[in-house]
Amino acid sequence: MIKMLTVLLLVVCCQLAAAGKPELLLAQVYNDTIDVKQYWISEKLDGVRAYWDGKQLISRGGKVIAAPAWFVAGFPPRPLDGELWLGRNQFAATLSVVSKQQPVDSEWQQIRYYLFELPDATGSFTERISALQHLIARQDSRYLMLVPQFRLSDNAALLAKLSELEQAGAEGLMLHHQDALYTTGRSADLLKLKTYQDSEAEVIGYRPGKGKYQGMVGALLVKTQDGKTFAIGSGLTDALRQTPPPLGAVVTYRYNGLTAHGLPRFARFLRLREAF
Repeated sequence: MIKMLTVLLLVVCCQLAAAGKPELLLAQVYNDTIDVKQYWISEKLDGVRAYWDGKQLISRGGKVIAAPAWFVAGFPPRPLDGELWLGRNQFAATLSVVSKQQPVDSEWQQIRYYLFELPDATGSFTERISALQHLIARQDSRYLMLVPQFRLSDNAALLAKLSELEQAGAEGLMLHHQDALYTTGRSADLLKLKTYQDSEAEVIGYRPGKGKYQGMVGALLVKTQDGKTFAIGSGLTDALRQTPPPLGAVVTYRYNGLTAHGLPRFARFLRLREAF
């Protein structure tokens, strides 16, 4: 009997640890040839992407997010896609909360699940927005929210709104074509707009610090998916210089265009990619 219980507990733990990567809709980069009037626009939230499969929250990487039972109690038994969000410039704090295997109630009480997609719904994105509004209104949950969607008249108004929101601490904007049917994978139906570009690279080494950074990491040596290597020193906090991301970790960096050799200009550490 003890052996059987042990096996059952191990099975349950494994189920909680991983659920398989969900198929998600991913954005392409905005270009100024589009007709802005054909798009719904929203703020790009710098939270943790989370897929609700009707029973549990799953991270983009396929791990079950250990949310408290009371947090998801009012969620509907159907798929949802959204962002677990604390607020602007709170990504690290949000990741700290949602990646814990033993959730802390007082921390989760500050989190909201902001929805931007209804994966099993038919019809256009405009129709799915309406369906999400009705769904949230029917649920008895203070933690389910809709990412506000709005319209703008042209590219000039779009760039002005981007500047306004970025000055207030926002990460950028998302544009979703009004007539788009739901699909998964990277699609031009969904666009992201920021004043800087960002990408990901794997940590392959470290450059020693000098001067006030003596004895710490001066820069991360990283490699992109296409094999290009370079160093990232800007954006590293003293804490990260003392305890840098481990070899093999994937970091997100921001940059402003590419050099003639295809390397990112002014690469700056942004954050450690979600590791769960």
